[in-house]
Amino acid sequence: MSVLVEFSMFPTDKGESVSPYVSRIIKMIDESGIPYKLTPMGTVFETEKMEEAVEILNKAYKQLEPDCNRVYAVAKFDIRKGKSNRLKQKIESVERNLGKEVSK
Repeated sequence: MSVLVEFSMFPTDKGESVSPYVSRIIKMIDESGIPYKLTPMGTVFETEKMEEAVEILNKAYKQLEPDCNRVYAVAKFDIRKGKSNRLKQKIESVERNLGKEVSK
């Protein structure tokens, strides 16, 4: 199974620039070893089980909880049985449809 999650999470009580706080979350995801892609508006990651995905979101919140009084979070899930590596394959599929060379 593949659980793709696109999410953003950041404090709303720390001013305009929250990259130091977002960096805490990205560091935790990176150290977890799961595949992910950072984007300007959020992060996409892939796990094999829903429980793993929810645990990553919980750990993300735990990065902010000690010193953030208000946290904004939004998450979208795409869950598909019988598939894996969709973080990469979904993009490659669209690129093939556009006639682009897919890099390996």
